[in-house]
Amino acid sequence: MSAAIVIAGREIRDSLRNRRVLAATGLMAALALTLTLLGSAPTGTVGVSKLSVTIVSLASLTIFLVPLIALLIAHDAISGEMERGTMALLLAHPVRRIDVIGGKFAGHALVLAIAAIVGYGTAALALAVLGDEVEIGAWAAFATMVGTSILLGLVFIALGYLVSASVRDSRTAAAAAIGLWLFFVLIYDMALLGVLVADQGRTLTPAALNALLLANPSDVFRLINLTSGPDVSLYAGMAGVAHRSGASASILISVLVGWIAIPLLLASLVFMRREL
Repeated sequence: MSAAIVIAGREIRDSLRNRRVLAATGLMAALALTLTLLGSAPTGTVGVSKLSVTIVSLASLTIFLVPLIALLIAHDAISGEMERGTMALLLAHPVRRIDVIGGKFAGHALVLAIAAIVGYGTAALALAVLGDEVEIGAWAAFATMVGTSILLGLVFIALGYLVSASVRDSRTAAAAAIGLWLFFVLIYDMALLGVLVADQGRTLTPAALNALLLANPSDVFRLINLTSGPDVSLYAGMAGVAHRSGASASILISVLVGWIAIPLLLASLVFMRREL
């Protein structure tokens, strides 16, 4: 356990010195603040609160930016150290490989959580300064969005570890990480939309559609946050999905946790069997 803590501390220090991670965190904060200040213009037209509009805007930002930050942090966690020779030096000490994975994951998870809290905390602070009255339920939905944003990031950290443990060098890991991001964030939903348009409701049942949505962690995140309340689902255009989806928030969060656990377990198994 002490070895994992030491490794986690090292990963936190390295990540906080990484200019790309700092730049991505700053970009998240800047975009969150911009969306908060400029994204509330339609509220008087559609009759929803400013916080509901902000949740929809930030959830859309999360789907694109948080997985990218997570993969940026994690894609060379194993392959990069093996390529540089530091992994062999680390394992020459009495350190178990499971401690390496656990320590790295804990450190990277904390870095991602800090990035999300700083980024979205900026938006929350702006809303508080604006002084608009917001219902407690809307703040609860905002807190859920922040928490599930962190969970979504952890999914992609775990996927990044699986890629990093499976390839031989950091360049290949970077290319595979970009491919993962494109697939889960863009290609999957475009392909699913094409299937829905082609099917026209003839064979694809609501249960099958729900299963396909659960097969993509980004879509699970959407289901949790864009159907979290009547105002949010109305403004997000997800009212129909909210009505038809039979999965509760607790089930969807459990699915996200499964998306973290399974790739992390597979990454650990691959790393255990990998020769230095």
